[in-house]
Amino acid sequence: MIGEIIAIGDELTSGRILNTTSYFAASQLFAAGHEIVAMTTVGDDPGLIGRTLLTSLERAEFVVVTGGLGATTDDLTSEAVADALDRPSIFYPDILAQIKNSSRETSREVLHSLEKLAWLPEGAHALKYDAGMAGYFLVHEGKPVFFLPGVPHEMKELLVETVISRLAVWQGEEVRQVRQRLYRLFGLPEVEINRRIGHLEKYGPQVKIGYYPVFPEVHVSLTVSGKERSEVDVLTRDSENEIFSRLGEHLFGVENETLEMVVGRMLAGKKLTLAVAESCTGGRIGHRLTKVPGSSDYFLGGVIAYSNGLKEKLLGVPARTLLDHGAVSSETARAMAEGVRQATGADIGISVTGIAGPSGGSAEKPVGTVCFGLAISGGTRDFRHTFGGDRRQVQEISSSQALDIVRRFLMD
Repeated sequence: MIGEIIAIGDELTSGRILNTTSYFAASQLFAAGHEIVAMTTVGDDPGLIGRTLLTSLERAEFVVVTGGLGATTDDLTSEAVADALDRPSIFYPDILAQIKNSSRETSREVLHSLEKLAWLPEGAHALKYDAGMAGYFLVHEGKPVFFLPGVPHEMKELLVETVISRLAVWQGEEVRQVRQRLYRLFGLPEVEINRRIGHLEKYGPQVKIGYYPVFPEVHVSLTVSGKERSEVDVLTRDSENEIFSRLGEHLFGVENETLEMVVGRMLAGKKLTLAVAESCTGGRIGHRLTKVPGSSDYFLGGVIAYSNGLKEKLLGVPARTLLDHGAVSSETARAMAEGVRQATGADIGISVTGIAGPSGGSAEKPVGTVCFGLAISGGTRDFRHTFGGDRRQVQEISSSQALDIVRRFLMD
């Protein structure tokens, strides 16, 4: 389909904020097979917003609008759309209830201001009722128009999980029953995922599978549509069972679950504790673990031992091991994991040491070589990988690999 993107906000037109949302939307929509013929950025001017939307609807088969959906006085998108499309604003109490339930604010004034988010143009449908954020779509003269929040992480979530999925099954003005799920995978390339589950689309246009690389993961969306809820429920259940069966242990989470959330839940469920010894990742693993509320129940702490001296002093890595095998080696990784486990008293010790680049590699150990150690009461295991990408990418995928090693151990 041919689409256009409109980004709204004075902060964008003044240059105070970089417009990353339009770039993200265009790249994701293009990857899904759509053609974006225009991207427009306008300020918080109701008249201009309305005229821009009408112009886009004349040229495009669908429009994505971002920004201006908040509760403050400068958020004018919904009012401008209602005027431009001649659709009176209607109050949606179910949307307000969901937003209030998801809000962390408790003051009466703030909760009252959220009512603005539930006044939408006539014919609007919430993109995701359980999302707890602004976002809706409507159909105008047979063309879908999607309205997304300007907050980047909220916009990205709704675009990937709802907009692209709805466009994949778009069959005109009728609002059909739609079920959408997002599955998160690590350690399996996109083409292999497609080979394993691409056959699910044998069910026809009712079932759509989308593949979205989100480094270092791959996200897979399942969209099932139909006229009857019961039909959609059965197709969703059968498709999801097949996805779990075919993708196996590579599938670590659904919807918004992160690797660190999944690992934390498994550790807490088994009443086990974890400590980390990091070198090339520079604290990324510990940072990710502590982003999860309640992580103090299972994460004891970690050591960032970047130099060989600290590897010896803080983690007890033998000088002979470093001399004979080097800092980036399975032997050193094992010693680091054992050392942090002994120092902290954790049930599990995970370590990472590698060459993030762009220099420091050799023929035997090229840039991207990363070694991991996993120490438990029954012994120690080691793992070695060679990753591609720049320094940041090597560090990021290494932190995910370390968490995935712990996850797989806990699964076993």
